[in-house]
Amino acid sequence: MSKPKKTKPEIEIKLRIQEIPKLLRKIRSLSIQSRPRVLEQNTLYDTPQSHLRRRDMLLRLRSETPALHNSQSNRQERVILTAKAPPQQRQTSKHPARYKIRAEREQIVPQSSRQWAAVLASLGFRPNFRYDKFRTTFRLPDLDLALDETPAGTFLELEGKPQAIDRTAAALGFPKQAYLRSTYWDLYAADCRRRRITPKNMLFRTK
Repeated sequence: MSKPKKTKPEIEIKLRIQEIPKLLRKIRSLSIQSRPRVLEQNTLYDTPQSHLRRRDMLLRLRSETPALHNSQSNRQERVILTAKAPPQQRQTSKHPARYKIRAEREQIVPQSSRQWAAVLASLGFRPNFRYDKFRTTFRLPDLDLALDETPAGTFLELEGKPQAIDRTAAALGFPKQAYLRSTYWDLYAADCRRRRITPKNMLFRTK
C-alpha cells in the first residue's frame, strides 16, 4: 500500500456548465494540462445509525476506470478511499460561505473496490449513497479542475486556494455569484425535486 496522504484542507467550488464545447475551448486557452476522461463510481458509507451523516462527515470508496468507447474488458481500476471532516463555515473569514472548506484525507489502495466494500462491511459500515460521473481533470500550477458529467447535470469543480479559484473562474467567464458549495447528493436531490421523483442513487442508466 502506498504511503497515506496527510490530512489537508480541501477548498473548492462547483460551477454549473451548460455548454461543454465552449468551456473546453476556454480551458485550452489557459494552457492547462489535462488527463484522460475516466468513469468514476462512488459509494458513500455510513453506520446503520447514520453517525457520519449526522456529524456531516464523509467516508467514500471510489473506483476509477478509463472511459473507453470500445470493449470494457481488461480495464484497470484505480481505487481511492477518502475521509472528510465536517465543512468549515469560516464565518469570520474574508470569504464567508463562498467556498466549501473541509479537512480531507485520501488513500489510493491496491485492493479492488469489491474487496474494500467487503472490508468496510466487516467494520460495520453500509452503502448509503452511490453516484456515477465521467470526470476529465485539468491542472494549473496552483489549481485542480475537474469537469464532471453526471446524471444530474454537468459541473466544473475548482479546488485550490481562494485567489486561484477566483482568478480562474473569472477567466472562464463565471462570476462569484455562480459558485456552488453543494455536494453531489445536494445537486442530485434538488434535481429529483424538480422532476418530482424520489432520490435513490445518482447512476447512469444502463442500456
